[in-house]
Order: sequence, then C-alpha cells, then structure tokens
Amino acid sequence: MINDNGAFRLTGARALIMAASSHESTARAILYAFLANFGIALSKSWAAWLTGSGSMLAEAIHSYADAGNQVLLYLGLRQSTRAPDKKHPLGYGKLSYFWSFIVALLLFSVGGLFSMYEGFHKLSAPEPLNQIWVALLVLGVAIVLEGFSTFGCVREINVLRGERPFRDWLRHTRNSALVVVLGEDIAALLGLILAFAFLSLASITGDPVYDAIGSMCIGVVLIVVSVFLSIRVRSLLVGQSADPEIQEAIDAVIAETDDVVEVFNTITMQFGPDTMLATKIRLRDGLSMHSGVAAINALERRLKDEIPALKWCFVEPDVTDR
Repeated sequence: MINDNGAFRLTGARALIMAASSHESTARAILYAFLANFGIALSKSWAAWLTGSGSMLAEAIHSYADAGNQVLLYLGLRQSTRAPDKKHPLGYGKLSYFWSFIVALLLFSVGGLFSMYEGFHKLSAPEPLNQIWVALLVLGVAIVLEGFSTFGCVREINVLRGERPFRDWLRHTRNSALVVVLGEDIAALLGLILAFAFLSLASITGDPVYDAIGSMCIGVVLIVVSVFLSIRVRSLLVGQSADPEIQEAIDAVIAETDDVVEVFNTITMQFGPDTMLATKIRLRDGLSMHSGVAAINALERRLKDEIPALKWCFVEPDVTDR
C-alpha cells in the first residue's frame, strides 16, 4: 500500500489548507485589483483629457475595463458557491470559469482592440501633446499602485501553492479567477511601463508618433495575455480533472484502505471549488455484501474527511474493468 504515511499526511493537510483558504485568497486578490484599477482609471482619465495622449486614453479604458472585470470575477466567485439543486445536481462551480472566460474576452476586445484602434487613429492623424509631465507623473504613481496589486495577488497565490514551484501551480491550478487576476495585473503593469516609455520618447523628441506606437504596443500586450487566459480557462469550461495534488491525495487514501486490493480506474472532475470523484475498485475476496457496503461507505467518508474539496464521491465495486 503506502509506506511513507507521513508524506501522505502532509498531502492531506495541504489539501485541507487549500480548501479552507482558496476562496478567501481569491476574494482578497480580486479586491486588491479592483481598488488599484478603479483609482488608476480615474487618474488616467484626467491625465488623458489634459494631455490629449492616445496612450493615456488607451490605458484609462484598459483600467476601467479591468475594474469592471474584477466585479465579474467576484460575481463568478460568489455564484460558484451556490448549493446544488434539481436542475444543477453538481452545483454551480463552473460559473467561475464562465465569468473568467468572459473577462478574457473583454480584455481582448475592450482593452486590446481599442488600444490598437486608438494607436492607428493617432498614427494617421497625429496631434500635439500637452503637459506630458502630468501623464508621466500619473503613470509613475499607477506603476507603483499596480505593483502593489500584483504583489498582493502573488502573495495570495503563494498561500495556496505552498512549496510547489510557481510555474507548476500556474499550469495545473483549477482556480481560474486567480489566474485571470494575475494575467490582468501583469498586462496592466507592462502596459503602464510601455506607456511611460513611449510618452517619455514623445516628450524628448517632440514627436507624437511615439505616443501612437505606445498605444498599439499596449494593445498587442493585452491581446496576447487575453489569448493566453482564454486558452487556459477553456479547458476548465470543457471539463478538467482535479488538481494533481488532490488526485495524489485520493490515490493515497484508496491505497491505504485494506479492503481494496485493486483500483481499475479513477476519474475526477473539477467544478469550481469542488471536486467530483468516480472510481471502480476490487474489494478483497470473501467479503459479504453487508461488509462490502460498509467498507465502501468507510472509504467515502475517509476520502471526504481527508480531502475537503471532494464534494461528490462515487465508488463502484467490481471484479473486472469491463
């Protein structure tokens, strides 16, 4: 079965921590991003109006879109915890994936495409810029604020990933809202840095074309990030297995069960914060029907106790995988 019980206990404890803190960590990350983006959007709007900068206008629209996106992500987070009902027996967990996908589309359209349009518009009809120092000051403050928001998001991710490498967590996590917040924060930070750089060039050279190029570069960044997020969330919408850590914990619990002599197959499915398990096993010979049922019930109870994220557990006894 399993020789290193300590290793499994660590995995089980880790699963408990993940289940208890995932919702709170995601909600905090969304709040950090909303407050930063809304405050930055207001200051960018003022600076764009005062200077006539296309890069600043693109950045202002981007920040307003991001603030609205945080509202949608929080809505998805709340809706995903609704209890199952007759029409949705497996709950509403996938609503968090739906809203995350919508946010990725908005980032592509409202953010990326508008920035590209504004850049081409300014490139075809350049206009002189006024008081560029105001825009640079606003962008500098915005970079600091967005940096704090990104730091807050990464800190919440670190709470959840524990000792797992960051890249491994990003590849395998089923927390779509946190991935989207991270993507938005990184895109916003890169956009601000690009806007600052190209506005500085426009100020030094006196050529407003650099401002238009900056707007188009911001659009490219937003489109690339939105495509990445869409691909990442798509697999969750279609239906993806549970996090590898949860699957390892499930395998360990079953392997420790004396009455189970063989596991034919195990299927997991992620529904937002909740996990479903269906497994086919062979019990040891000689068990009566009553004893077999008791063994299966005990296994299901232990699985749910050790892995709080496991909401549905279906165990099928059999003698062959046919």
